[in-house]
Amino acid sequence: MSDIPAPEVIPGFSPAEAEKMQSAFKDIAERSQKLLAEFAERYRSDGPQPADPLKLTQTFMDFTARMLADPNKLLQAQMELWAQYMKLWQVTTQRMLGQTVEPVAEPSKGDKRFADPAWKDEVVFDYLKQSYLLTARWLQGTVKEVDGIDDKTAQKVEFYTRQFVDAMSPSNFALTNPQVVKATVESKGENLIKGLQNLLTDLERGKGKLAIRQSDMDAFKVGVNVATSPGKVVFQNELMQLLQYAPATEEVYRTPLLIVPPWINKFYILDLKPQNSFIKWATEHGYTVFVISWVNPDEKLTSLVFEDYMKLGPLAALDAVEKATGEKKVSAIGYCIGGTLMATTLAYMAARNDDRIVACTFFTAQVDFTEPGELGVFIDEDQLAGVEQVMSKKGYLDGTEMATTFNLLRANDLIWSFVVNNYLLGKDPFPFDLLFWNSDATRMPAAMHIYYLRNMYQRNLLAKPGGLVIENVPIDLRKITTPIYLQAGKEDHIAPARSVYKATQLFSGPVRFMLAGSGHIAGVVNPPSAKKYQHWLNETGKNPPTLEEWRAGATEYPGSWWDDWDKWLSAKSGDKVPARVPGQGGLPAIEDAPGSYVKVRLID
Repeated sequence: MSDIPAPEVIPGFSPAEAEKMQSAFKDIAERSQKLLAEFAERYRSDGPQPADPLKLTQTFMDFTARMLADPNKLLQAQMELWAQYMKLWQVTTQRMLGQTVEPVAEPSKGDKRFADPAWKDEVVFDYLKQSYLLTARWLQGTVKEVDGIDDKTAQKVEFYTRQFVDAMSPSNFALTNPQVVKATVESKGENLIKGLQNLLTDLERGKGKLAIRQSDMDAFKVGVNVATSPGKVVFQNELMQLLQYAPATEEVYRTPLLIVPPWINKFYILDLKPQNSFIKWATEHGYTVFVISWVNPDEKLTSLVFEDYMKLGPLAALDAVEKATGEKKVSAIGYCIGGTLMATTLAYMAARNDDRIVACTFFTAQVDFTEPGELGVFIDEDQLAGVEQVMSKKGYLDGTEMATTFNLLRANDLIWSFVVNNYLLGKDPFPFDLLFWNSDATRMPAAMHIYYLRNMYQRNLLAKPGGLVIENVPIDLRKITTPIYLQAGKEDHIAPARSVYKATQLFSGPVRFMLAGSGHIAGVVNPPSAKKYQHWLNETGKNPPTLEEWRAGATEYPGSWWDDWDKWLSAKSGDKVPARVPGQGGLPAIEDAPGSYVKVRLID
């Protein structure tokens, strides 16, 4: 040990730099020791975790057997790959000799992993990039061409193959990412030390599980600089708080508007900041806005089932809105899984001749799950049994599990980009309100969540007349005659537009379908002032059987769809009455918006 130089005489480091490095290593050692001790204690109490929690081993074994059943086809694919490698080696050699050559493989448009100029300008990194792209595309293409496997298994294999391919990108490794190499040289490795500290911070945040920070978590606070629209909590029960927002006009439409957000996320995606707040915009356009803020359930609420969410959610809210305003008739919005709940509620109300909802809007919500997109990958008996096993320990599914699932759908953007930024480059994540919200996860009560996964995604019972029975009431979506505004996102990877569109064939009342540019969030949260994206409308008044047929007769319009929705809803919202002040109607104010339920966080 005596041969090791003191920090102040480490070659290439000043005394101040050596002292800083020594302090960093000490911090890393202490935190690592603590995490290892906590892991050992948890291992003793919980026991070893299953090596294959998603039950993928048998899936890939069956797939491999099918692939090897046709060795000639596999050999031909390998020969094609080798031919592409030979071409890449040839053009790389020509380039090293000073010749101008065309690339063999180029990244897809918008692939941010290879945006640094060095991936193109430096021969070695360009070769690494192209070699990776050739291999990745060959592997994914080969997987798709294997015969004799069912569509469900094929989708699962393709999805998890993509996860592997994305993980193995040279951009994700320190020695093969030019940005990281440059940063390491320039900072004398300080970026990697800082990255290791960031890694430990995220492990500490996740209590031993990696909770990657996608945003500066200290830059935002709910009710301070996000979710700031003024209002009051005017009603609450064990499952939700009902917020009534302050009017922004002297007069408002007689018919109040109730928003039912998903319970797998916090409602303030619709109120991130004043510039893009749908809630604020709606109040400025004369609507009395009520919003359900779901509780973040814990062990006390594990017995809640789907019908509890209906009775204690929208049905309880309708009663409360009537008390607060004196109005029996209400219009409603259901967002994502909140829309699935609203469709169930509308069918339940229709069966009981309850016509209090005069118009309903669905934001990117599915009711027919025959084509649920890539989320369907997670819905088979093996994986659902795994989810049930996980939930059985605490009685709920931790919100971080759901967040990871959604992040996997866009792994390069929502996982690997932050691995590179936070851990390899050693940078702190940029403050971004949307990603702060995305990290604000909620728990799922076990009984309710497995009911939803099995009966909606796996069995598709909501789309089948009488498939669901709630309080002895058969649920039949065909009985819904309420006017509907149905929004879908063209690039939505959570509720695909083709899946959302299927609702047009189930509801019996008039349905105005609108296809918005972008995806699950930006396709909804797109204020007119932003002048972004576009939307499509088909003014023939008909909704043909498929989305493709609908699009053939649709017209594209620039910018937001919010004004079209306002025109549709305002015509169904009655005359104007004096603006209603929250807490001054039939229900007294309990506390200021956004309320206390939304402030319960799982990870800070």
